[in-house]
Amino acid sequence: MTSKTEQAGQADRTGQAEAAAEALGYEQARDELIEVVRRLETGGTTLEESLALWERGEELAKVCRSRLDGARARLDAALAEETAGVGRAEDGDGGR
Repeated sequence: MTSKTEQAGQADRTGQAEAAAEALGYEQARDELIEVVRRLETGGTTLEESLALWERGEELAKVCRSRLDGARARLDAALAEETAGVGRAEDGDGGR
């Protein structure tokens, strides 16, 4: 059984790891995630190491998903802006 102090320390480390993962760019997070998956698939790690790798992989996957969602939102906004600009230009043609 873990003490409250150990649980608090673990929560603090988890928060720090998540913050560190969020600081990564998409390519860095993707590359590290690939390495984590490779290590898990290769095996040869203890249960604790495997769990730590799994948790890190989850954090990295979340970062990748967030970065991709952000990129999709930017693309959608740019396309919407472009479409709106085309529609305004067509309205201004005067029916030519």
